[in-house]
Amino acid sequence: MWLRKLYWLLIKPFLVVRDVKLECLLGPLPPILRYLKAFIIRKAVALFYRNKPITRHPCNGDEEQYPNKISSFSKALPHDELGHVNVNAYERYIDILDSGKPKRFEELRLGSVRKLVNPQAAYAYELIGPDSHQLVTPSAPKFSSAESAAEMVELYWQALTRDVPFEEYDNHPLTIAAARELSTLSDFRGPKANGRVTPETLFRGDVSGVLVGPYVSQFLWKDVPYVSATLEQRYQTTLPCDDHLTNYRDWLAVQNGQLPPTQNRFDPEPRYIRNGRNLGEYVHNDITIEDGVTPALILLSYGDQALDRGNSYLNSSSQEGFATFGRPHVLDFVTKAARPALEAAWFQKWLVHRRLRPEEFGGRIHNKLKGRANYPIHPDVLASEALALTFEKHGSYLLPQAYEEGCPTHPAYPAGHATFIGAMVTMLKAFFNESFIIPDPVLASSDGLSLLPYGGELTVGGELNKLAFNISLGRDASGVHYRSDGVSLMLGEEIAIAILRDYRKTYNEDFRGFSLTKFDGTKIEV
Repeated sequence: MWLRKLYWLLIKPFLVVRDVKLECLLGPLPPILRYLKAFIIRKAVALFYRNKPITRHPCNGDEEQYPNKISSFSKALPHDELGHVNVNAYERYIDILDSGKPKRFEELRLGSVRKLVNPQAAYAYELIGPDSHQLVTPSAPKFSSAESAAEMVELYWQALTRDVPFEEYDNHPLTIAAARELSTLSDFRGPKANGRVTPETLFRGDVSGVLVGPYVSQFLWKDVPYVSATLEQRYQTTLPCDDHLTNYRDWLAVQNGQLPPTQNRFDPEPRYIRNGRNLGEYVHNDITIEDGVTPALILLSYGDQALDRGNSYLNSSSQEGFATFGRPHVLDFVTKAARPALEAAWFQKWLVHRRLRPEEFGGRIHNKLKGRANYPIHPDVLASEALALTFEKHGSYLLPQAYEEGCPTHPAYPAGHATFIGAMVTMLKAFFNESFIIPDPVLASSDGLSLLPYGGELTVGGELNKLAFNISLGRDASGVHYRSDGVSLMLGEEIAIAILRDYRKTYNEDFRGFSLTKFDGTKIEV
């Protein structure tokens, strides 16, 4: 090894020999060269990111186009009776974001008791992976666009169908009507079959495996081996028809940062996820890493046959992996990717896009149709059957929220959940065999009280993709995100791939690299 030769030829003769009675050290490199090599590896990674081209961050221009900020996130700031943000308070908020000075955030002018969620995460630096400010997302759909209108129509249908079991989508009149209407919209970008939305494609993603089999991923249903116990994936959920912020006064109060005027009502019986309401409540309570640790523990229980074929120890007759290429390595990398993903999402949310939440958009629709204000909203949503049924059910055009508090107090685009699950799923694809067939697949009963056998074959790769979209679109089912906010699945994927690349030269094993399939179907090696 060239470092060892360098040591003996140039460094060893000049070292001062100290009176060391005993030193127990084995290995190919003496300490000084080990330090040097560690420095070279770290410096090479830093130089890689330093030498990347300067990035530009596109936005949709809505914030500048509308002086009254009707298309921008403003929840928790003060608003007037139409739900329009106080422009002076908004401009102060923008000035503070632009400054980035920690003390200035205490100058934010809030409407009441609710606080903004962690805007300073937008400025955080990371020591692994790319800097969050080097990553780019596309512009969010414009407020007046047909795409935004289509996304709102989908959200109204998701609210209307929250209590329909996924297994009844094929024959339930509401899901059939939803598929029919979404098929007619000018710019709906969800998956279709032969050019039309069907109950089988409804509220799903359009990547490999997501349209195969049950709506819910096996990793949200199957029992989880945890230490010496087995955890059943039945979760507390809310009761049917438990919808919120459909009254205008309630809606306006929470825009001004007041505490929710109504409370969620909980089902006393824990259930397997079997409808949009259950899925939405699951992603109401998860934090981050649970969504990666759960599938990791399930996959690790399947043994070596479920591991990626490139694992350095699969063919070893004398060793097995542990700190490297073993269980601790898997769990560490899956969880390691989550926080950098959130930082990247928070940068985009606060410092680039500041897109209003669907809850806020629903207020614009309500006030327009009530004749109180005039907004450039595309007619696809204003004339929709979903909106008419919502008014018939609730007496307003507001988007019903599954959570008592409505949406979080941070901007919509991109979605934090989608970003961190995109990163963790990508890590899982790197460590496990995507073509491995999941043993004994299951299906939740329509009442969510039991698991039934599912007769088809489901792969690890497909069910990981499905998990990613379940977590992302589950937030849509609650009314707090749009479909396009899920673009951050790819943002999370990019972060995970970069972390894998940064660690590539840190292993001693004869390792040829990680291989995985990206969300767009591209197969890569890292």
